[in-house]
Amino acid sequence: MTVRLDARGITIDGTPRIVLCASLFYFRLPREQWQERLEQVRRSGYTCVDVYLPWNFHELSPGRWSFDGRRDVAAFLDLAAETGLHVIARPGPYICSEWDGGALPAWLGLDPELRVRQNEPRYLAQVMTWFDQVLPILAARQHGAGGSVIMVQLENELDFFDCADRPGYIAALRDKAVAHGVDVPLIACSGQGDLFGATGEVAGVVPACNFYPDDDSPFVEEEVRRYAGLLAGRGLPLLVTETNRRHRTLRRLLASGASLIAPYLQSSGWNFGYTPSTGNWGRPGNFMSHGYDFGGYVSSTGVERSEYAEAQVLAWVLEALGPRLAAATPGTPIEVTADFPTSSSHSVLDLDGGGRLVAVPNLGAEDGYATVEGTTVAVAADSCPLMLLDLPLGTSTLHFASADLMSAKDGLLFCSSVPVTVIIGRTTEEIPVGASRIVEGVAVTVEPPPEVAEPEVPGSGVAAVRRRTSAPAAVPAGTYEVPPPLEALGVSRGRGTYTTTAELTGELLLVGAADIVDLSIGGRVHTFAGFGATERIDVRGLDGELRATVEIWGHANFDDVRLPSMRLGALRGLGTLWNVVEARDISALWTVDGHWAGDPAPVRNLAGWSSTRIGTPISYTRRVDTEAPAALHLDGVRAPVSVTVDDGVPVTVHREDPWVLLPTGTKQISVTLPHDPSGGGLRAELLTLSAIRDWTCATQNDELLTEFASRREDGVDVELPLTLRPGEEAWLDLSLPTLENGALLRAEGTQARITGWASGECLGRVWLGDRPAFSGGDPDVLWIPPGWTGLTLLVQGAAGPAVPELRTIGIETS
Repeated sequence: MTVRLDARGITIDGTPRIVLCASLFYFRLPREQWQERLEQVRRSGYTCVDVYLPWNFHELSPGRWSFDGRRDVAAFLDLAAETGLHVIARPGPYICSEWDGGALPAWLGLDPELRVRQNEPRYLAQVMTWFDQVLPILAARQHGAGGSVIMVQLENELDFFDCADRPGYIAALRDKAVAHGVDVPLIACSGQGDLFGATGEVAGVVPACNFYPDDDSPFVEEEVRRYAGLLAGRGLPLLVTETNRRHRTLRRLLASGASLIAPYLQSSGWNFGYTPSTGNWGRPGNFMSHGYDFGGYVSSTGVERSEYAEAQVLAWVLEALGPRLAAATPGTPIEVTADFPTSSSHSVLDLDGGGRLVAVPNLGAEDGYATVEGTTVAVAADSCPLMLLDLPLGTSTLHFASADLMSAKDGLLFCSSVPVTVIIGRTTEEIPVGASRIVEGVAVTVEPPPEVAEPEVPGSGVAAVRRRTSAPAAVPAGTYEVPPPLEALGVSRGRGTYTTTAELTGELLLVGAADIVDLSIGGRVHTFAGFGATERIDVRGLDGELRATVEIWGHANFDDVRLPSMRLGALRGLGTLWNVVEARDISALWTVDGHWAGDPAPVRNLAGWSSTRIGTPISYTRRVDTEAPAALHLDGVRAPVSVTVDDGVPVTVHREDPWVLLPTGTKQISVTLPHDPSGGGLRAELLTLSAIRDWTCATQNDELLTEFASRREDGVDVELPLTLRPGEEAWLDLSLPTLENGALLRAEGTQARITGWASGECLGRVWLGDRPAFSGGDPDVLWIPPGWTGLTLLVQGAAGPAVPELRTIGIETS
């Protein structure tokens, strides 16, 4: 029993296969729902699931492993095999997946010598401890050993990351997989088409591609065919390990040569507890929602959407054509014209054993007509029929069919929402939807596409709310001169407090705070969620009592240099807090180096040199001679600029965080930026700083908070709305109706963060009112799985434009 990859495609046990694969993540579902979701994928017609295995989901703290309960990935893989589904396993070590830290344990960042995702001994030593745990599980369940794992992915979209030695790094991962007996194909996916960047071109690691095109782009086929051709030249198939979810687009990939089509994320799930990442999604800084849903064919609650029916139709086409399609090769382009927006270049496949397939997408919102090699046919809006030409049928030939062939066992069965044109022998017949005809002795039937009706979701209220009279005790964590990161205090998920007193100068600078900080200064609370960006705080008239509660809402899953906490491996905590001793404008007296500036160097305002060399970098240098720690603030930065302190390594400054800390004794600073004749309005300010020291710390990790939430505690009845002060917390126990099928909790209010627990596990978190951006699903709900009981909420008042208030709590049942 073998899995083989070559230029013709994927062969499993000697049979060519097109593999339709749905992402389905055990760690984003209750264990009780694994089998139901796997069976749901199987009923869709998909034959495979891809699944990440998050390292930091299984290593709870250094050397403390868990593969029990919802972490029992071996049981999940066994269920997949019993359901008849193949599996593509993706153990990382980095997975992205909008998961906390991309699955890299947070404590890795505590070692300043350790460099993540590099061919570096300290990092690889940690990775190998993970691989020693997980690879034996996969090897024992691979195809050929009684399991269903047909491929194992190493790393994930490494071409997005600045890896210094890609061949060495990927080779180390490959060697470990081979040493553990993994003999199914090893793959590595490229996130932006850089095949070398993903694999280092290491022997034995097959490059795969992730495509996320605009679904309405006419150029999808040309891009996909380019990669199919590149890989075929290496004797390999095109494996699309991630792509969009619309089947109109998936059909275009199929016709363009893809052998594996794995849309991300078809079967949605949930970010339970403290597991979602903080991410960028094209803008620096946002939080991931509790719901993890990008509109796939199954919602987070398990509801089948319209694309589910589209999946079934495509699966029937693959089954009808079987190995003839799976072993197809790129065909010669044919002439296609249309009165609707369509592909710029239609893809054609030559089927094994004769016949051709052409995809004709209608990218518009109205039905139209296409002419394919001289035959004019109807094409439904927002569809992509896989049309057949010259297909042998035994005693006759199907010269043309304008719709999807779902079966050829007892006549020909097509699926279409518009009339279908069929040419068999010398007879051309247009067959209405829902009708049957005999064409040249062949029974031809046209059925309409199946429909999926989404159920209505009834709502109800919460029966009773009790406010606990106690709160969880914090664990003392020592006193430190400067605030340490929470990870150094043993908290990778959860929160901590930092307290001190200091004489205030009237202005503070908070540097590197993440993720969410409720900072009380003389009793006035400020809430920050700036992802490490420097914050300037007016504290005039306030005393020096300082208390900060810092919550981790997730480590970065990407590597975004624009904000400090968005760097992969960045730690969490208060950062550093400084008194501003003095602030002075230093926008003048910069010497100019570049363009045609001579010697002695001219003196100009920052960004004030005039030149015809638009866009060419120009450097401005200024003496500063700092006698204490200082900060440079570049006000008005629009595009990235480079700042060099003395003879150090240049750093890039962005408009999202236009600050640079300067050590005591800094002599000069240089700013290099592209020349802009308008000057850009850039100004510079130098702030002299004094560190606020002697911090007392305490911690509450996620396990401590969950244990407290799961206890029975005394409480008093309260009625909503519940009003809080900024920084105030309320622990609420809720009485709910019986939830046999689970329910969505939807709260309404202002300036309140809510964390929910049920059945001994943290559900997730929402933020009401003025808040940072959220991505990934509905940011306003918490899901209570079927059978989970004992709902407890932690409600926290956040500083903002309104008074913190929890007004209502609604329950939506399915």
